[in-house]
Amino acid sequence: MFGKPITLFFLLGFRVQVDFTWLFLALLITWSLAHGFFPAFFEDLDTATYWWMGVAGAIGLFFSIVLHELAHSIVARKYGLPIKGITLFIFGGVAEMEEEPASPKAEFLMAIAGPIASFLLSGVFYGLAAIAESRELPVPVVGVATYLGFLNGLIAVFNLVPGFPLDGGRVLRSALWYWKGDIRWATRIAANIGAGFGMVLMALGLLNVLGGNFVGGMWWFLIGLFLRSAASTSYQQLMMRRALEGEPIRRYMTAKPITVSPKLTLRRFLEEYVYEYHHDMFPVTDDSDLLGSVNVRQLKAVPKDEWNRATVGDIAEPCRRENTIDVNDDAVKALSVMGRTGNSRLMVTERGRLVGIVALKDMLKLLALKIDLDEID
Repeated sequence: MFGKPITLFFLLGFRVQVDFTWLFLALLITWSLAHGFFPAFFEDLDTATYWWMGVAGAIGLFFSIVLHELAHSIVARKYGLPIKGITLFIFGGVAEMEEEPASPKAEFLMAIAGPIASFLLSGVFYGLAAIAESRELPVPVVGVATYLGFLNGLIAVFNLVPGFPLDGGRVLRSALWYWKGDIRWATRIAANIGAGFGMVLMALGLLNVLGGNFVGGMWWFLIGLFLRSAASTSYQQLMMRRALEGEPIRRYMTAKPITVSPKLTLRRFLEEYVYEYHHDMFPVTDDSDLLGSVNVRQLKAVPKDEWNRATVGDIAEPCRRENTIDVNDDAVKALSVMGRTGNSRLMVTERGRLVGIVALKDMLKLLALKIDLDEID
Protein backbone atom coordinates (compact mmCIF):
# COMPACT_ATOMS: atom_id res chain seq x y z
CA MET A 1 0.00 0.00 0.00
CA PHE A 2 1.02 3.61 -0.42
CA GLY A 3 -0.36 5.14 2.78
CA LYS A 4 -2.71 4.59 5.68
CA PRO A 5 -6.05 3.39 4.25
CA ILE A 6 -9.38 4.96 5.21
CA THR A 7 -12.09 2.66 6.58
CA LEU A 8 -15.35 3.13 4.65
CA PHE A 9 -17.66 0.48 6.08
CA PHE A 10 -17.94 -3.11 7.32
CA LEU A 11 -19.40 -5.86 5.16
CA LEU A 12 -20.23 -9.27 6.71
CA GLY A 13 -17.75 -8.48 9.47
CA PHE A 14 -14.93 -7.48 7.12
CA ARG A 15 -13.51 -3.94 7.17
CA VAL A 16 -13.56 -2.32 3.73
CA GLN A 17 -10.83 0.28 3.31
CA VAL A 18 -9.62 2.51 0.51
CA ASP A 19 -6.10 3.77 -0.08
CA PHE A 20 -5.84 7.38 -1.26
CA THR A 21 -4.38 6.09 -4.55
CA TRP A 22 -7.80 4.62 -5.35
CA LEU A 23 -9.04 8.18 -5.87
CA PHE A 24 -6.56 8.55 -8.73
CA LEU A 25 -7.81 5.29 -10.26
CA ALA A 26 -11.45 6.34 -9.86
CA LEU A 27 -10.80 9.68 -11.59
CA LEU A 28 -8.87 7.98 -14.38
CA ILE A 29 -11.60 5.38 -14.93
CA THR A 30 -14.34 8.03 -14.90
CA TRP A 31 -12.47 10.19 -17.40
CA SER A 32 -11.69 7.22 -19.67
CA LEU A 33 -15.30 6.08 -19.69
CA ALA A 34 -16.73 9.56 -20.26
CA HIS A 35 -14.32 10.46 -23.06
CA GLY A 36 -13.54 7.09 -24.62
CA PHE A 37 -15.58 3.95 -23.95
CA PHE A 38 -19.15 5.25 -23.76
CA PRO A 39 -18.92 7.80 -26.65
CA ALA A 40 -17.44 5.05 -28.87
CA PHE A 41 -20.20 2.51 -28.20
CA PHE A 42 -23.18 4.74 -27.42
CA GLU A 43 -23.22 7.72 -29.77
CA ASP A 44 -25.17 10.98 -29.83
CA LEU A 45 -25.50 11.48 -26.06
CA ASP A 46 -24.69 14.80 -24.43
CA THR A 47 -21.47 15.39 -22.50
CA ALA A 48 -23.15 15.50 -19.09
CA THR A 49 -24.73 12.09 -19.69
CA TYR A 50 -21.37 10.58 -20.59
CA TRP A 51 -19.91 11.96 -17.37
CA TRP A 52 -22.75 10.52 -15.27
CA MET A 53 -22.24 7.16 -16.99
CA GLY A 54 -18.53 7.41 -16.19
CA VAL A 55 -19.27 8.07 -12.51
CA ALA A 56 -21.73 5.15 -12.39
CA GLY A 57 -19.15 2.90 -14.07
CA ALA A 58 -16.47 3.85 -11.53
CA ILE A 59 -18.85 3.18 -8.63
CA GLY A 60 -19.76 -0.16 -10.21
CA LEU A 61 -16.05 -0.99 -10.49
CA PHE A 62 -15.62 -0.20 -6.79
CA PHE A 63 -18.33 -2.62 -5.70
CA SER A 64 -17.24 -5.24 -8.24
CA ILE A 65 -13.75 -5.34 -6.74
CA VAL A 66 -15.15 -5.36 -3.19
CA LEU A 67 -17.39 -8.36 -3.98
CA HIS A 68 -14.49 -10.15 -5.69
CA GLU A 69 -12.33 -9.74 -2.58
CA LEU A 70 -15.28 -10.52 -0.30
CA ALA A 71 -15.56 -13.94 -1.94
CA HIS A 72 -11.90 -14.60 -1.08
CA SER A 73 -12.46 -13.40 2.48
CA ILE A 74 -15.55 -15.54 3.14
CA VAL A 75 -13.75 -18.72 2.06
CA ALA A 76 -10.64 -17.72 4.02
CA ARG A 77 -12.73 -17.22 7.16
CA LYS A 78 -14.32 -20.66 6.67
CA TYR A 79 -10.84 -22.19 6.80
CA GLY A 80 -9.78 -20.19 9.85
CA LEU A 81 -7.56 -17.69 8.05
CA PRO A 82 -7.70 -14.25 9.70
CA ILE A 83 -8.37 -11.41 7.24
CA LYS A 84 -7.09 -7.97 8.22
CA GLY A 85 -9.51 -6.27 5.83
CA ILE A 86 -10.36 -5.58 2.21
CA THR A 87 -8.38 -2.66 0.82
CA LEU A 88 -8.79 -0.98 -2.56
CA PHE A 89 -5.79 0.79 -4.05
CA ILE A 90 -4.51 1.98 -7.41
CA PHE A 91 -3.99 -1.51 -8.87
CA GLY A 92 -7.32 -2.96 -7.70
CA GLY A 93 -8.06 -4.57 -4.38
CA VAL A 94 -6.73 -7.14 -1.95
CA ALA A 95 -8.07 -9.25 0.89
CA GLU A 96 -5.25 -8.88 3.41
CA MET A 97 -4.49 -12.30 4.92
CA GLU A 98 -2.40 -12.44 8.06
CA GLU A 99 -1.39 -16.09 7.49
CA GLU A 100 -0.83 -18.47 4.60
CA PRO A 101 -3.46 -21.19 3.91
CA ALA A 102 -2.88 -24.38 5.86
CA SER A 103 -3.48 -26.77 2.95
CA PRO A 104 -3.61 -26.90 -0.87
CA LYS A 105 -7.37 -27.36 -0.70
CA ALA A 106 -7.88 -24.19 1.35
CA GLU A 107 -5.57 -22.30 -1.04
CA PHE A 108 -7.43 -23.51 -4.13
CA LEU A 109 -10.94 -22.79 -2.85
CA MET A 110 -9.98 -19.36 -1.52
CA ALA A 111 -8.23 -18.41 -4.75
CA ILE A 112 -10.90 -19.61 -7.16
CA ALA A 113 -13.72 -17.93 -5.21
CA GLY A 114 -12.79 -14.47 -6.53
CA PRO A 115 -12.92 -15.25 -10.28
CA ILE A 116 -16.13 -17.25 -9.79
CA ALA A 117 -17.71 -14.23 -8.09
CA SER A 118 -16.59 -11.97 -10.94
CA PHE A 119 -17.95 -14.35 -13.60
CA LEU A 120 -21.28 -14.45 -11.74
CA LEU A 121 -21.35 -10.65 -11.54
CA SER A 122 -20.58 -10.47 -15.27
CA GLY A 123 -23.56 -12.70 -16.02
CA VAL A 124 -25.82 -10.66 -13.75
CA PHE A 125 -24.87 -7.34 -15.38
CA TYR A 126 -25.17 -8.70 -18.92
CA GLY A 127 -28.59 -10.06 -17.95
CA LEU A 128 -29.62 -6.68 -16.57
CA ALA A 129 -28.41 -5.01 -19.78
CA ALA A 130 -30.51 -7.41 -21.88
CA ILE A 131 -33.59 -6.81 -19.72
CA ALA A 132 -33.08 -3.03 -19.84
CA GLU A 133 -32.73 -3.11 -23.63
CA SER A 134 -35.80 -5.31 -24.12
CA ARG A 135 -37.90 -2.96 -22.00
CA GLU A 136 -36.51 0.05 -23.87
CA LEU A 137 -35.00 1.65 -20.78
CA PRO A 138 -32.73 4.71 -21.32
CA VAL A 139 -29.51 4.07 -23.24
CA PRO A 140 -27.27 5.11 -20.31
CA VAL A 141 -28.75 2.32 -18.17
CA VAL A 142 -28.04 -0.24 -20.88
CA GLY A 143 -24.57 1.18 -21.43
CA VAL A 144 -23.47 1.10 -17.80
CA ALA A 145 -24.85 -2.42 -17.26
CA THR A 146 -23.09 -3.66 -20.41
CA TYR A 147 -19.81 -2.08 -19.35
CA LEU A 148 -19.99 -3.68 -15.89
CA GLY A 149 -20.75 -7.07 -17.46
CA PHE A 150 -17.69 -6.73 -19.69
CA LEU A 151 -15.55 -5.39 -16.83
CA ASN A 152 -16.30 -8.24 -14.42
CA GLY A 153 -15.58 -10.79 -17.12
CA LEU A 154 -12.25 -9.05 -17.76
CA ILE A 155 -11.44 -9.03 -14.02
CA ALA A 156 -12.15 -12.76 -13.80
CA VAL A 157 -10.06 -13.67 -16.87
CA PHE A 158 -7.13 -11.43 -15.88
CA ASN A 159 -7.04 -12.88 -12.37
CA LEU A 160 -6.96 -16.43 -13.74
CA VAL A 161 -3.56 -15.86 -15.35
CA PRO A 162 -1.40 -18.54 -13.64
CA GLY A 163 1.12 -16.14 -12.13
CA PHE A 164 1.47 -15.54 -8.39
CA PRO A 165 0.09 -13.50 -6.61
CA LEU A 166 -2.89 -13.38 -9.02
CA ASP A 167 -5.73 -15.79 -8.25
CA GLY A 168 -4.65 -18.05 -11.10
CA GLY A 169 -1.15 -18.11 -9.62
CA ARG A 170 -2.58 -19.20 -6.29
CA VAL A 171 -4.58 -21.93 -8.04
CA LEU A 172 -1.38 -23.08 -9.74
CA ARG A 173 0.50 -22.98 -6.44
CA SER A 174 -2.19 -25.10 -4.77
CA ALA A 175 -1.88 -27.73 -7.54
CA LEU A 176 1.92 -27.79 -7.35
CA TRP A 177 1.79 -27.85 -3.56
CA TYR A 178 -0.62 -30.82 -3.63
CA TRP A 179 1.57 -32.62 -6.18
CA LYS A 180 4.94 -32.20 -4.46
CA GLY A 181 3.90 -31.42 -0.89
CA ASP A 182 6.38 -28.53 -0.87
CA ILE A 183 4.87 -25.04 -0.55
CA ARG A 184 8.26 -23.37 -0.91
CA TRP A 185 8.92 -25.02 -4.29
CA ALA A 186 5.35 -24.38 -5.44
CA THR A 187 5.56 -20.71 -4.46
CA ARG A 188 8.88 -20.26 -6.23
CA ILE A 189 7.50 -21.69 -9.50
CA ALA A 190 4.25 -19.69 -9.34
CA ALA A 191 6.09 -16.50 -8.35
CA ASN A 192 8.56 -16.86 -11.23
CA ILE A 193 5.65 -17.18 -13.66
CA GLY A 194 4.03 -14.12 -12.08
CA ALA A 195 7.26 -12.14 -12.44
CA GLY A 196 7.51 -13.26 -16.07
CA PHE A 197 3.94 -12.18 -16.77
CA GLY A 198 4.76 -8.82 -15.21
CA MET A 199 7.71 -8.46 -17.57
CA VAL A 200 5.44 -9.23 -20.54
CA LEU A 201 3.03 -6.49 -19.46
CA MET A 202 5.91 -4.06 -19.05
CA ALA A 203 7.15 -4.86 -22.56
CA LEU A 204 3.65 -4.41 -24.00
CA GLY A 205 3.43 -1.10 -22.18
CA LEU A 206 6.67 0.13 -23.73
CA LEU A 207 5.51 -0.95 -27.19
CA ASN A 208 2.26 0.99 -26.70
CA VAL A 209 4.17 4.08 -25.59
CA LEU A 210 6.43 3.86 -28.66
CA GLY A 211 3.31 3.40 -30.80
CA GLY A 212 1.82 6.65 -29.55
CA ASN A 213 -0.56 5.28 -26.88
CA PHE A 214 1.22 6.92 -23.95
CA VAL A 215 -1.54 6.69 -21.29
CA GLY A 216 -2.48 3.09 -22.05
CA GLY A 217 1.14 2.02 -22.37
CA MET A 218 2.11 3.67 -19.11
CA TRP A 219 -0.79 1.93 -17.38
CA TRP A 220 0.22 -1.54 -18.65
CA PHE A 221 3.84 -0.86 -17.69
CA LEU A 222 2.90 0.12 -14.12
CA ILE A 223 0.65 -2.93 -13.69
CA GLY A 224 3.45 -5.17 -14.94
CA LEU A 225 5.95 -3.52 -12.62
CA PHE A 226 3.59 -3.99 -9.69
CA LEU A 227 2.97 -7.69 -10.48
CA ARG A 228 6.69 -8.38 -10.86
CA SER A 229 7.43 -6.73 -7.52
CA ALA A 230 4.48 -8.43 -5.79
CA ALA A 231 5.56 -11.86 -7.03
CA SER A 232 9.08 -11.38 -5.65
CA THR A 233 7.78 -9.97 -2.35
CA SER A 234 5.34 -12.85 -1.89
CA TYR A 235 8.12 -15.42 -2.18
CA GLN A 236 10.33 -13.48 0.22
CA GLN A 237 7.50 -13.30 2.75
CA LEU A 238 7.02 -17.06 2.56
CA MET A 239 10.75 -17.57 3.12
CA MET A 240 10.55 -15.28 6.13
CA ARG A 241 7.63 -17.19 7.63
CA ARG A 242 9.36 -20.54 7.07
CA ALA A 243 12.50 -19.23 8.74
CA LEU A 244 10.60 -17.95 11.79
CA GLU A 245 8.03 -20.73 12.10
CA GLY A 246 8.41 -22.62 15.38
CA GLU A 247 11.22 -20.35 16.56
CA PRO A 248 10.74 -19.40 20.24
CA ILE A 249 10.36 -15.70 20.85
CA ARG A 250 13.04 -15.95 23.56
CA ARG A 251 15.66 -16.33 20.82
CA TYR A 252 14.88 -12.87 19.46
CA MET A 253 13.99 -10.89 22.56
CA THR A 254 16.17 -8.59 24.63
CA ALA A 255 15.89 -9.52 28.30
CA LYS A 256 15.74 -6.86 31.01
CA PRO A 257 14.63 -4.06 28.68
CA ILE A 258 14.86 -0.37 29.49
CA THR A 259 11.63 0.83 31.13
CA VAL A 260 10.24 4.24 32.03
CA SER A 261 8.28 5.47 35.00
CA PRO A 262 4.71 6.73 34.54
CA LYS A 263 5.67 9.81 36.59
CA LEU A 264 8.30 10.95 34.08
CA THR A 265 7.45 14.14 32.17
CA LEU A 266 7.26 13.87 28.41
CA ARG A 267 10.15 16.31 28.03
CA ARG A 268 12.41 14.12 30.16
CA PHE A 269 11.14 11.01 28.39
CA LEU A 270 12.19 12.51 25.08
CA GLU A 271 15.61 13.71 26.20
CA GLU A 272 16.61 10.90 28.59
CA TYR A 273 15.13 7.90 26.76
CA VAL A 274 14.17 8.53 23.12
CA TYR A 275 17.31 10.54 22.27
CA GLU A 276 19.51 8.38 24.47
CA TYR A 277 18.45 4.89 23.38
CA HIS A 278 16.85 5.60 19.96
CA HIS A 279 13.89 3.28 20.53
CA ASP A 280 10.40 4.25 19.40
CA MET A 281 8.63 2.31 22.19
CA PHE A 282 9.37 1.72 25.87
CA PRO A 283 7.55 -0.36 28.51
CA VAL A 284 6.00 1.65 31.32
CA THR A 285 6.48 0.13 34.78
CA ASP A 286 5.78 1.18 38.35
CA ASP A 287 8.27 -0.73 40.49
CA SER A 288 7.82 -4.29 39.13
CA ASP A 289 4.28 -3.80 37.78
CA LEU A 290 3.89 -3.54 34.00
CA LEU A 291 1.40 -0.76 33.23
CA GLY A 292 1.66 -0.57 29.43
CA SER A 293 3.86 1.11 26.85
CA VAL A 294 4.64 4.56 25.47
CA ASN A 295 5.86 5.32 21.98
CA VAL A 296 6.99 8.26 19.87
CA ARG A 297 3.66 8.46 18.02
CA GLN A 298 1.84 9.08 21.29
CA LEU A 299 4.39 11.73 22.24
CA LYS A 300 3.92 13.56 18.92
CA ALA A 301 0.16 13.67 19.49
CA VAL A 302 0.66 15.93 22.52
CA PRO A 303 1.33 19.67 21.88
CA LYS A 304 4.97 20.55 22.62
CA ASP A 305 4.03 23.27 25.07
CA GLU A 306 2.54 20.56 27.34
CA TRP A 307 5.59 18.30 27.40
CA ASN A 308 6.95 19.87 30.58
CA ARG A 309 3.70 19.17 32.46
CA ALA A 310 2.21 16.00 30.95
CA THR A 311 3.63 12.68 32.12
CA VAL A 312 4.23 9.32 30.53
CA GLY A 313 1.36 7.93 32.58
CA ASP A 314 -1.01 10.39 30.91
CA ILE A 315 -0.41 8.97 27.43
CA ALA A 316 0.70 5.37 28.13
CA GLU A 317 -1.17 2.65 26.24
CA PRO A 318 -2.34 -0.26 28.45
CA CYS A 319 -1.17 -3.79 27.73
CA ARG A 320 -3.15 -5.39 24.93
CA ARG A 321 -2.70 -7.75 21.99
CA GLU A 322 -1.38 -4.90 19.83
CA ASN A 323 1.74 -4.24 21.95
CA THR A 324 2.46 -7.54 23.76
CA ILE A 325 3.38 -11.11 22.89
CA ASP A 326 3.46 -14.08 25.26
CA VAL A 327 6.85 -15.64 25.86
CA ASN A 328 5.48 -19.03 24.75
CA ASP A 329 4.39 -17.75 21.32
CA ASP A 330 6.60 -18.24 18.30
CA ALA A 331 8.27 -15.60 16.14
CA VAL A 332 5.72 -15.93 13.33
CA LYS A 333 2.97 -14.69 15.63
CA ALA A 334 5.12 -11.72 16.65
CA LEU A 335 5.72 -10.89 13.00
CA SER A 336 1.97 -11.13 12.32
CA VAL A 337 1.18 -8.75 15.19
CA MET A 338 3.80 -6.29 13.96
CA GLY A 339 2.41 -6.42 10.45
CA ARG A 340 -1.16 -5.91 11.63
CA THR A 341 -0.45 -3.04 14.02
CA GLY A 342 2.60 -1.35 12.50
CA ASN A 343 4.49 -1.70 15.80
CA SER A 344 8.17 -2.58 15.35
CA ARG A 345 8.69 -3.47 19.04
CA LEU A 346 6.55 -5.69 21.26
CA MET A 347 6.69 -6.32 25.00
CA VAL A 348 7.28 -10.00 25.85
CA THR A 349 5.30 -11.09 28.89
CA GLU A 350 5.03 -14.19 31.07
CA ARG A 351 2.00 -14.47 33.33
CA GLY A 352 1.54 -10.71 33.06
CA ARG A 353 5.15 -9.88 33.94
CA LEU A 354 7.55 -8.15 31.59
CA VAL A 355 10.43 -10.47 30.63
CA GLY A 356 11.78 -8.77 27.51
CA ILE A 357 11.35 -6.77 24.31
CA VAL A 358 11.32 -8.18 20.79
CA ALA A 359 12.27 -5.80 17.95
CA LEU A 360 11.63 -6.30 14.26
CA LYS A 361 15.23 -5.31 13.39
CA ASP A 362 16.60 -8.08 15.63
CA MET A 363 14.30 -10.64 14.02
CA LEU A 364 15.41 -9.53 10.57
CA LYS A 365 19.11 -9.78 11.49
CA LEU A 366 18.76 -13.42 12.57
CA LEU A 367 16.52 -14.12 9.60
CA ALA A 368 19.14 -12.74 7.18
CA LEU A 369 21.78 -14.92 8.82
CA LYS A 370 19.62 -18.05 8.43
CA ILE A 371 18.93 -17.28 4.78
CA ASP A 372 22.62 -16.63 4.16
CA LEU A 373 23.49 -20.00 5.69
CA ASP A 374 20.66 -21.69 3.78
CA GLU A 375 19.12 -22.89 7.02
CA ILE A 376 15.51 -22.63 5.81
CA ASP A 377 13.83 -25.96 5.03
